[in-house]
Amino acid sequence: MQLTELTAISPIDGRYRGKLLNLAPYFSEYGWFSYRLLVEIEYFIALCELPLPSLKEIEATQFTAIRAIYKDFDEQEALKIKEIEKTTNHDIKALEYYFKQKLEAIGLGAFKEFVHFGLTSQDINNTAVPLLLKDSLNKILLPTLTEVTDTLQKMAHQWAEVPMLARTHGQPASPTRLGKEIGVFVARLQGQTKMLQTIPIVAKFGGATGNFNAHHVAYPTINWVHFANQLLTKLGTERTQLTTQIEPYDNLGALCDNLKRINLILTDFCRDIWHYVSIDYFKQKTKAGEIGSSAMPHKVNPIDFENAEGNLGMANALFEFIAAKLPISRLQRDLTDSTVLRNLGVPLAHSLLAWQSILKGVGKLELHEAKLYADLDAQWVVIAEGVQTILRREGHPNPYELLKDFTRGTGTVTTESFAVFVANLPINEAVKAEIAQLTPFNYTGLSMHALSQTSHGVL
Repeated sequence: MQLTELTAISPIDGRYRGKLLNLAPYFSEYGWFSYRLLVEIEYFIALCELPLPSLKEIEATQFTAIRAIYKDFDEQEALKIKEIEKTTNHDIKALEYYFKQKLEAIGLGAFKEFVHFGLTSQDINNTAVPLLLKDSLNKILLPTLTEVTDTLQKMAHQWAEVPMLARTHGQPASPTRLGKEIGVFVARLQGQTKMLQTIPIVAKFGGATGNFNAHHVAYPTINWVHFANQLLTKLGTERTQLTTQIEPYDNLGALCDNLKRINLILTDFCRDIWHYVSIDYFKQKTKAGEIGSSAMPHKVNPIDFENAEGNLGMANALFEFIAAKLPISRLQRDLTDSTVLRNLGVPLAHSLLAWQSILKGVGKLELHEAKLYADLDAQWVVIAEGVQTILRREGHPNPYELLKDFTRGTGTVTTESFAVFVANLPINEAVKAEIAQLTPFNYTGLSMHALSQTSHGVL
């Protein structure tokens, strides 16, 4: 059975393949080889630029032809590495032999033994993975996450003044505004995204056990630490100074934990929207030909938010495992980090799927204001907090108990019964008039704009 979208075991490479094609250049086997080849070649060129005595004959004009090896790298070239790997049973060694063959093809075969000079596989892997991770975050994942946040922010501003019954413990509570409720998610996402962007994406480069043993014994007068620091800065990352054979992965673990928190925020959002749809606060736009249920023709299910929640859960389970696993190694290294790193793209793919589903879902939402207002009008009890607080201010005795007796377990409080209650309060007419102005529609506290003020201005 050949691998296709229908025969793939994982839906990431099957059912959802079309939605995730932009991640393939980073996290596929081809993507890994592309980035590892880049690191091998830029390292070789950096040795030429020192220059190492044995490489001083290679001129800078020849670097273009050397860089073309990775710049022109495609799937057919990657298959050549896989063919070599059938013999070596080692992917980095297969990559090394491939690069050597390419140097021979451009007339530089005499220098091929300086390919992978002094390195261990993890110098390549622990540099390539941070680079591909950084690129995928900056070019695909963060822009999509920003789109989600910006879309929610537009919703928050659009519905900033729409009053809505709040619920605490699932019960009617002091009213709020729909826009503010969505704004809470916006603020949370912005905070965690900002934190995500502060986490360094670092690399390891230091030889078999992190000490530049081979480099130093061959060329003891070269400052290899400075060389490696410069190389990694040029590549777009920074070097962890003290390592074993592998990068400790602490920052990668922090990145996974941060992405997990972002996904938890969005899980919270999906569940809230699902609930609002279920109580008819939102209608969903229908699309011709779509089916909601195989048995019930009337159904318009909130499938996008359900799909998102499922993918967020899948992503977070893997993020949690990766963050807990990678920083732990047996002494210098064991191979458990290799198979885990190869799956790094999977939770990112599930996250991207979820974010796409959320964008699709919110695009279908239509506010059903009549339902929001009907629920508010049926719950005049929710202004009891405001009434008893004004009475406290006025020094009225036992205001909480008074409102408790009026609202709790006495049946429905209506506009009329509330008016009678206020009229019978033994307080002055000005305060009565103040209380009489309260309704479930205007007892919504400060606006989202007012709540967003900080010492640095308005969020």
